[in-house]
Parts: sequence; structure tokens; C-alpha cells
Amino acid sequence: MSQSSQLPVIHSATDRLVEANHHYADTVSELDQKKPRLKVAILSCMDTRLNLETQLGLLRGDAHMIRNAGGLVTDDALRSLAISQQHLGTREIMIVQHTDCGMLNFDDAKFRAELAHHPGPEPAWDVPGFTDVEESLRASMRRLRAIGWLITDSVRGFVLDAHTSRLRELH
Repeated sequence: MSQSSQLPVIHSATDRLVEANHHYADTVSELDQKKPRLKVAILSCMDTRLNLETQLGLLRGDAHMIRNAGGLVTDDALRSLAISQQHLGTREIMIVQHTDCGMLNFDDAKFRAELAHHPGPEPAWDVPGFTDVEESLRASMRRLRAIGWLITDSVRGFVLDAHTSRLRELH
């Protein structure tokens, strides 16, 4: 079979991302600092509609971004926040949850039952959902403020409208 009659190679999404990285790496300058310039850590949801770097006007090196399903204060988020503050100098925590979140009315028990049908060990983690994004955000802020090893002088919470990208602060 000749070269011209071969079918095109189908690349995976990961291949596309690696290729984009190579193009980026060829054009970007090295960032010397590993500590965030703005001394802020942002805990947010992993939803694809959130592009907080753009939505908040962040530049590379400005902030630590910690993302998970729902932007919830999980044990892993706490681990990352502790390292961010104690070893890398952040002093502010910003929590961003959003409207129309996939964790809204999420059923942890049903999800765990679905996972039980697959081989392997049962996960040690919970997948808590919530029924009210504002109450979820307030509970997250209260939880962070109650942890003595976090610097909680500035823990602020925001709901981002998933359709307009506008932030609204909750107190």
C-alpha cells in the first residue's frame, strides 16, 4: 500500500493536547517563581464552563488553582490548601462554585451503587452533592474558617453564573 492511500491517523484528545503543549512550550518564557504572585489559592469546580484564568483575568503564576467536582472542601482540597499556605505563601482563599452545577442534587448513594458494579475496591471517598449552591458555599467557607492550621483571615466565597460568567459574592 502506498503512502498516499493510507488512512489518516486518528489522534486521541490527549495526543492533541500534547501537540498543543509542544507549540506552547516553543513560545513561552520560563517562569522563575513557584509561589503565586497574588498569594491566593482558588478552590473551584472542575466544570468545563469555568475558565477562571480568563474569567478572573489571571496570568500564569498569579494563583494556585485547586479544582474538583463541585468546588467542595474535600480532604484532598484541604491537603492542597495546607501546602499552598504553609509552604508556598498564599494568604487568601477564594471559593468559586457555580449555578447549574453537576453536583446539584447529586445522589452519592446511587453513584456508589453504580460503581459497585465494576471490579476493584470500593472507593474510600464520598461524592457529596448539594441541593442549594449558596448553602454549599456558605458551609464550605465555615469549614475552612474553623480549621486552625489554615490562614483564614480572607476566605471569600462566590457563585459564578455559568451562563453569564458573572461572579456574585456571598457573605
